[in-house]
Amino acid sequence: MSEARAALGPQSRPALPRFVKLRHDRARGIWVLLAPERVLVPDETAVEVLKLCDGATTLDEIAAALARRYDAPRAAILTDIAAMLDDLAAKGFLRDMSEAS
Repeated sequence: MSEARAALGPQSRPALPRFVKLRHDRARGIWVLLAPERVLVPDETAVEVLKLCDGATTLDEIAAALARRYDAPRAAILTDIAAMLDDLAAKGFLRDMSEAS
């Protein structure tokens, strides 16, 4: 049985694991998230969020940057991106570097 994983919070530092790559597929004109034996096609909004997931920047800082860029409420952005990133983490496409030892 798998171990329960905590949800990402404002101080989480999301990052793609070494084996997951965000790449632009020039031939198709789309972004893809590549993992061993898996491919995910994120939408445009998800790509903008994933580009900011560097393992050093907190989720709260990512939300603040996006709020400035899109002139939107930070709290709403934080709620939306936390849910999206939680889903990606549950699928193994993302990890919280604040939990790394």
